[in-house]
Amino acid sequence: MSSIQNTHTSHSAAAVPAAPVNQLPASLMLLLSSGAGLAVASLYYSQPMLGILGADIGASDRAIGMVPMLTQLGYALGILLLAPLGDRYDRRRIILIKAAVLTGALLLAGASSGIAVLLVASLAIGLSATLAQDIVPAAATLASEQHRGKVVGTVMTGLLLGILLSRVLSGFVAEHFGWRSMFVAASVSIALIGVAAWRGLPRFKATTHLSYGALLGSLGKLVQKHPALRRAALAQGLLSVGFSAFWSTLAVMLHAAPFHLGSAAAGAFGLAGAAGALAAPLAGRISDKKGPELVTRLGIGLAILSFVAMAFGPAFSTSGQLWLLALAAIGFDLGVQATLVAHQTIVYSIEPGARSRLNAVLFVGMFVGMAAGAALGSLLLAQWGWIGVVGLATVASLGALLVRLLPGKNRDR
Repeated sequence: MSSIQNTHTSHSAAAVPAAPVNQLPASLMLLLSSGAGLAVASLYYSQPMLGILGADIGASDRAIGMVPMLTQLGYALGILLLAPLGDRYDRRRIILIKAAVLTGALLLAGASSGIAVLLVASLAIGLSATLAQDIVPAAATLASEQHRGKVVGTVMTGLLLGILLSRVLSGFVAEHFGWRSMFVAASVSIALIGVAAWRGLPRFKATTHLSYGALLGSLGKLVQKHPALRRAALAQGLLSVGFSAFWSTLAVMLHAAPFHLGSAAAGAFGLAGAAGALAAPLAGRISDKKGPELVTRLGIGLAILSFVAMAFGPAFSTSGQLWLLALAAIGFDLGVQATLVAHQTIVYSIEPGARSRLNAVLFVGMFVGMAAGAALGSLLLAQWGWIGVVGLATVASLGALLVRLLPGKNRDR
């Protein structure tokens, strides 16, 4: 493939071919999946530690609440403003630069003695953690077309496990070794990924020479030009509404009657979600063999069934409700992640020279949905209780299925 330049430099630890091959080396797959997971995990380490962290540096609840907000804002801005650069410059260089910045930002967070420095570090963490969104298009470029779904699915498993397990890990580390230790350990992990990427990744040729302004302007043109991109971004965004509504309100719901459980219990549900994420490679293989359109419909259908099942929770005992929640979390998480992998397979096949920009559009749609889900979920929980959250998730997922079922001249592959 013309987008990759084979570089067998003295510092390359893994020989990566210049053109896509049927199977990527296991060492390269490990680098790509762990790099994506550890990068995106940086966004979530702070969340379980906010109580301890705020008390330690003397920050108010309102001020410390800005930490996850700025981290997420930085990530959203990074996807929109930085991810498209992967089409304009060597992705390997971008990955190395972002890994260095993220390493420094995590160290700065761990060394913070006041809220001002921590907030600056949080914004920088969000911006540079978008290196995960450079790794996924890189993996799609390295993979052959017939195995692209499988490769993207494997890398996305790493990314999704990073999201789901980061809170569990940081809560444990903070409790036993202190919150600063978590940031330092995270910084070391990203530094190691940077070294491995420096040694193991090939160089990527730019696929466009547009100026930065024209590059950003082309995002809108891509949305206008490709119906498949619009459908993927809209459907994944709607599905993300329910996903975010569940996870953003779960801890509050479990804290109230009849459960009266602490934040550790809510964090443990992340393990249930992680079980669903492990099936992402399977979704990729089915996309390769049967087509990604089928996977989107199956994934969304599974999410709908899982959300509907939650509505029957009051019919069970307290322990039965918890088991139902855990099983439903596995089900809808599997559905959401399978659909995301299928949508990425669709999007990366649209215009190979614009993969970073196409990926940016897809994830902007996804994060808009997640932000809406968090806001609406909290509102509905306060107004209508858990059934309101379940209703929102179900309706939004039905909307996603409708998007995928609507007929059109431009069917996705």
